[in-house]
Amino acid sequence: MFGLTVRSRSIGGIIAAGLKSVAGGEIGTYVKLNEDARHQALDRMVQNATAMGANAVTMMRFDSTEMGKSMTEIVAYGTAQVLRWPDGEPAP
Repeated sequence: MFGLTVRSRSIGGIIAAGLKSVAGGEIGTYVKLNEDARHQALDRMVQNATAMGANAVTMMRFDSTEMGKSMTEIVAYGTAQVLRWPDGEPAP
């Protein structure tokens, strides 16, 4: 099961990143963009797992792909499972 999002960089972000790449250092606008995209992909993966009746996700991973010059695909994926306590009751 997975959660997917595709994000585009704004023209302002592209210009700021270009200027920052000349001077060096962290590009804050891209960090924020990637953090937001990862959170959205993770939230979608959890929603997908919940819809499947799972109460846990194991072996979770992120993957990303550049799509053109200004778009990035972020995928969160893992194995949806139903965990149970030793007495057979589902874990919260």
